[in-house]
Amino acid sequence: MINNHDRVVTRGLRDVAAAETKISFVDPMGTLYYLGYNIDDLVEHVCSEEVVYLLLYSKLPTKNELGEFRAQLISEMTLPEAVIECIKSAPKSSHPMEVLRTAVSHLSMYDSDRDYKSEQANKKRAIRLVAKVPTIVATLHRIRTNQQLVAPNEEFSFPENFLYLFRGKPADSEEKNVIDRYMTLHADHGFNASTFAARVTASTNADMYSAVTSAIGTLKGPLHGGASEKVMYMLDDINTEEEVEAYIQGMLDNKRKIMGFGHRIYQTEDPRTKHLREMAENLCCLTDNLNLYNLCIRIENVVHEKKNIFPNVDFYAAVTLNALGVPFEFFTPFFASSRIAGWTAHVIEQYEDAVLLRPSSMYVGRYGRPFVPIEKRKAADNL
Repeated sequence: MINNHDRVVTRGLRDVAAAETKISFVDPMGTLYYLGYNIDDLVEHVCSEEVVYLLLYSKLPTKNELGEFRAQLISEMTLPEAVIECIKSAPKSSHPMEVLRTAVSHLSMYDSDRDYKSEQANKKRAIRLVAKVPTIVATLHRIRTNQQLVAPNEEFSFPENFLYLFRGKPADSEEKNVIDRYMTLHADHGFNASTFAARVTASTNADMYSAVTSAIGTLKGPLHGGASEKVMYMLDDINTEEEVEAYIQGMLDNKRKIMGFGHRIYQTEDPRTKHLREMAENLCCLTDNLNLYNLCIRIENVVHEKKNIFPNVDFYAAVTLNALGVPFEFFTPFFASSRIAGWTAHVIEQYEDAVLLRPSSMYVGRYGRPFVPIEKRKAADNL
């Protein structure tokens, strides 16, 4: 028998390196890198299609490569009719993340390359998923609001098309900039819970759709991607800046988690926060909703004073999406529509690693319980 005492349990796998990766690095001191590039440089100087290309091909594209890649993405922004019917048949009470999870799984049945597992086939599959996940999200929204489905416009960029398919109207210049930067900032983030879930599934040599389905199910949780939706419910509960301190103190007294604050890794402010804060402020100014932005600043200051923690990516991302007219329940699907780039890149990298992710555990149960046949068992026997 293995001696359990020889094992060390690391709850939550904190600081445990489960594999090597070249895709992204989360520096605890407040920096995020994609393939060695600082996120600050990427979000200010390249478009999100370039970031997707970088994650999948490990290099930034040339102008010609970008044009071809953008056209490829937009050409894939259509869904099989059967998948659209699947979305239509979903109960209206179901959460959009549940529909997205099911639709992605359904997509796998219409993959003409499903029997091919080469790197080239997987990159083609990744591009297909990167393009179709936003379309699924947009299609669900249009169906639920009884609006006609919209076809992608070849003249628009990929993130611009996402907003167009979702809202049915072209984005203005500021909205184009915001959705592009939002998707860049959410494209990848180390071995977060959903990415790790995707890699675990991929490590069994399961197909990419299965791995992404695992990731979507993981992202749905309120302690991961679902946090941004909870942020807006919190903001809705607070009417004025004067109420903030009492509200936050009440949450702390009741030992309730303040959504959108704190991070497992960063010891300082999340490097994505400053960009999202700026985006939220600009959009709130344009939509005459500065009261909401000022409320957020007040909450940020109070939480920092009381707990010395900073807002994470979810806090101002929620305000940004709200200003773009995205309903609360679609915040996490928008997150997924951006993170799909990172998920697929990690799945491909995991295939290359070709090792089964199978951790051990510390057994704390009983040994040697006497077996009692069913006819002689009493309720007390199972205690």
